[in-house]
Amino acid sequence: MRLSRFHLATLKEVPADAEIASHRLMLRTGMIRKLAAGIYTWLPLGLRVLRKVEAIVREEMNRAGAQEVLASMVVPAELWQESGRYNKYGPELLRLKDRHQRDFVLGPTHEEVVTDLVRRDIKSYRQLPLNLYQIQTKFRDEIRPRFGVMRGREFLMKDSYSFHLDDADLEREYQNMRATYSRIFQRIGVDFRIVRADTGAIGGDRSEEFQVLAQSGEDQLAVSDSSDYAANIEVAETRPTGTRAAANSTLEKVATPTQKTCEEVAALLEIPLDTTLKLIVVRAREGAPGDRKLVGLALRGDHTLNAVKAAKHPRVAAPLTLATEEEIRAVFGTEPGFLGPVGANVPVVADHAAAALADFVCGANEAGFHLTGANWGRDAADPETADLRNVVEGDPSPGGKGKLRLVRGIEVGQIFQNGPLYTKALGVTVLDEGGREITPTAGCYGIGVTRTVGAVIEQCHDDAGIIWPEAIAPWRVAICMINPKNDATVSAAAESLYADLGAKGIDVVLDDRGLRPGAMFADIELIGIPHRIVVSERGLKAGTFEYRARRDTESRQLSREEVFELLG
Repeated sequence: MRLSRFHLATLKEVPADAEIASHRLMLRTGMIRKLAAGIYTWLPLGLRVLRKVEAIVREEMNRAGAQEVLASMVVPAELWQESGRYNKYGPELLRLKDRHQRDFVLGPTHEEVVTDLVRRDIKSYRQLPLNLYQIQTKFRDEIRPRFGVMRGREFLMKDSYSFHLDDADLEREYQNMRATYSRIFQRIGVDFRIVRADTGAIGGDRSEEFQVLAQSGEDQLAVSDSSDYAANIEVAETRPTGTRAAANSTLEKVATPTQKTCEEVAALLEIPLDTTLKLIVVRAREGAPGDRKLVGLALRGDHTLNAVKAAKHPRVAAPLTLATEEEIRAVFGTEPGFLGPVGANVPVVADHAAAALADFVCGANEAGFHLTGANWGRDAADPETADLRNVVEGDPSPGGKGKLRLVRGIEVGQIFQNGPLYTKALGVTVLDEGGREITPTAGCYGIGVTRTVGAVIEQCHDDAGIIWPEAIAPWRVAICMINPKNDATVSAAAESLYADLGAKGIDVVLDDRGLRPGAMFADIELIGIPHRIVVSERGLKAGTFEYRARRDTESRQLSREEVFELLG
């Protein structure tokens, strides 16, 4: 490829609406252009990268034994109604009608579509297991699309769905996909972690995420410093902290006229924040034991409630819903900010760390007052305990080895064991060896192809621009000519090198735009080409080319033979 014939639309200025590095650099390099909020046109430079990521994904999925299909992005609404997700998924599901007023959705994911395909085509145990995948455009109507392709509304996704006769075979394919995803991200060339995850809107019993490590990542991850334990903070576990200390203080009521938060109370009383306790009142699950359809969740003052964990507790309504001020006043007789477990007339579930507190400070269930010296078992009933909080830096690793540290990551892939969730809802059955009808079990596996491009940039960039891993760079090598119009030998040498590298199958671009060296080198660094070779009059006289890798700080002189040896 010659850059003089290539639509390279780089920008000098940083776009005002770009908040993170990948968004800024994808706009500056001319990889993408905004069409509407969260919707982008991929320009030639960006599409070269996107297609390389897509090719790696396709090669590895084929290698793993999956079969490629292509379903419609437009999906009849009745399939989503049949699965029960039409109303549950929320406003991110874009709903529309055709000219006949029939309901459709733009597919954000395709569990229903592929399950329906299996329902129609698969009748016998002999046809299973089966893993079908596609690489296709998806649409999720994000309430606030941001960060370019990292949180867009329209995106390219690889989604696959496997169907099995039993859970053992599902586990085998789950591990197959886990290994396949690892190969994909290893080939792409990023530092990633596999972490335990919540199943979220997809549903099912088990899930893991593939997270590219980056400081700008939206997800917080907990990883052990001494083992392979890693989990999204949504599901990272905490354990009981041991035996509770004996009560040493008497219960006293103290005035806290305007202090409603644990931080404010701790500052007023000049005590450590971790000796305070907060009571968060939420709606109870329908039919759960307890009065007035509310339940109190007790946490240590320095800890944060984990909404995902709390919503899975059998006493708590899902989705997690905070009690209104009116509900709290009706049950507690006081306003929020002064609530505590002493005398509370709702069931109380305490986080493990909160249950281990002795002589703690909590709300007095009276406006303007808190209690000091409170103790479980003496002043408040011993609570039911559960893991309800976010882990914090330094917590013991759940695996028993080392401590947890918190890092940030960008989710680029996720794998699920759905079980019979969708096959049962859509009435899928096959005949087993004995001629009996059984419901297959299933898994699903997704990779955000466009998101992967953005995540790589977040991990691989510097002040000058992108630093592409070689496997997905738009070109592996850039040849830059210095003053070719003034010296025909420069042009001839560059053309010869360009032709010979291309003949060896090396993905090479020739910068023949005639720019000054500074502007030319800045563009090549900005778009992140891994290898740069400069052809100049001075170098040719010395019989060398100037070579610099994108991550290098200094150039070196190589002979023609050394260039070919280096680049393979």
